[in-house]
Amino acid sequence: MSPTFRRPGLVCTDRFLDVPLDHDDPGGATIEIYAREVVAPGREDDDLPWLLFLQGGPGHKATRPGGPAAWLGRALKDYRVLLLDQRGTGRSTVANRQTLPADPAEAARRLRHFRADSIVRDAELLRRALAGDRPWSVLGQSFGGFCAVTYLSFAPEGLREVFITGGLPSLTAGPDEVYRAAYPRVLAAGERYFERYPADRDLARRVMDHLAEHDVRMPGGERLTRRRFQTLGHGFGSSADFDVLHHLLEEAFAGRQISDVFLRGVDARVSYAANPLYAVLHEAIYCQGTASEWSAHRVLEEFPEFEDRFVGEMIYPWFFDEDPALRPLKDCAELLARHRDWPRLYDPDRLAANTVPVAAAVYHDDMYVDREHSLETAAAIRGLRPWITNEYAHNGLSADARVLDRLIGMVRGRL
Repeated sequence: MSPTFRRPGLVCTDRFLDVPLDHDDPGGATIEIYAREVVAPGREDDDLPWLLFLQGGPGHKATRPGGPAAWLGRALKDYRVLLLDQRGTGRSTVANRQTLPADPAEAARRLRHFRADSIVRDAELLRRALAGDRPWSVLGQSFGGFCAVTYLSFAPEGLREVFITGGLPSLTAGPDEVYRAAYPRVLAAGERYFERYPADRDLARRVMDHLAEHDVRMPGGERLTRRRFQTLGHGFGSSADFDVLHHLLEEAFAGRQISDVFLRGVDARVSYAANPLYAVLHEAIYCQGTASEWSAHRVLEEFPEFEDRFVGEMIYPWFFDEDPALRPLKDCAELLARHRDWPRLYDPDRLAANTVPVAAAVYHDDMYVDREHSLETAAAIRGLRPWITNEYAHNGLSADARVLDRLIGMVRGRL
C-alpha cells in the first residue's frame, strides 16, 4: 500500500520504482526513483489522464506541494499529476558526496547515466507501471523541457501531449555555443537589475572590494570570495530574484564589516549542498559526442566585462575548491568535463516526423535558454506550436497558472 497524505486541496501518494542504473544493462545494478502522485480531493478514484511533471535542473528535485507552483492547481482540474524526483535527486536514490563511490573514475562512470536520456527511460518504466499501455501527458519546465524533447525523440509512443515552458534546447549546439550566447543575456539581465535598483551598483562593488581585501567567512566556515559573491546573479532569470538580491544587499554591512545577516542569506544561495548534480552535470547536458572541457570557464575569457559584474548559472571549476559540498567531487567533475563519448540526446529526423501534439512557451528575454536556439528547435519539431512572450521571466510557469492554461488551450485547438 503506497503511503498517502492529505493537505488542503491535495491528495498525495508516494510512488517508488526500482530501475536499472544503466538501461542498456537491465540485469545490472539498480537504483530507486520516487514520484509523488497528486490529485484533487474527491477525484482519487476518477479515471483521470496522467500528467508527468519534469522539473528544471539538472539535479533539482521536483516541486513540493505547497511550494511556488501556480500551475499545479490548473493541472489538477484535468489531470492526475506525477511529480518525479529525477534520478539522483530528492527521495530518489541520491547521488552526492555522501553516496557516490569514493573512487572518482567509478563515480564519473555512474553519473554518465544521469542525463535526460536515462531520465526519459525511467519515465517510461514509471508510465508502464502506473498507466499500462496508455500514453500520458508531459509538462517540462526548463531542463525538464530538454528532457521532454528527448522523450519526443526516443519514446514518442508514450506521449499523449507535451507542454514545454522555457525549455526548448538547441538540437545541435555544444556548450561553447550555448555559453557564448548566454553571457550577453546575463549582462543584459544585470543591467535590468541595476536599472531597478541603481544604488546597488556601488553597493555591490563595495562588497566585492571588501571581499577582495578581507578573509570573510560564511556560517559554515568557508570563505566568501569575491568571485563566489558574483555568482549571486544566477537568479536574475527569475522574476522574484531581483528583489531577493536587493534585500540581501540592503543589509550587507554592519558598520565596516560584512554583516552576519548578509552572510547567512548568501550562504543559502551559493551553496550546492542541496543540488550537487547541478554543478557536476550542468555542462554535460549540452554534450553530444563532445567534451565540455569547462566550457563556461573558457568562454568567460571572451567577456572581460564580467570582472566586476554578476555572472549567471554557469559552473566553474573553482566551485569544486570553494564549496565543501562539491570539494569531494572535484576529481569526478574533472573526468566528466573531459569525457567525450556522450550519446546523442535528440533525434532530428524523428522530431521532424513528430505526431505528438506539442505547445511550448518561449520567453523572449529568457536568461537561461537562448531564444534563437529555441525557435530553431520549435521549427524543427513537426506540429509544435510556439508561444513567444515577453510577459514572463523563466519562472512564468510557477508564477502564473495562465501559462499552463494557455498551453493546454493551444494543444486542444482553443487558441
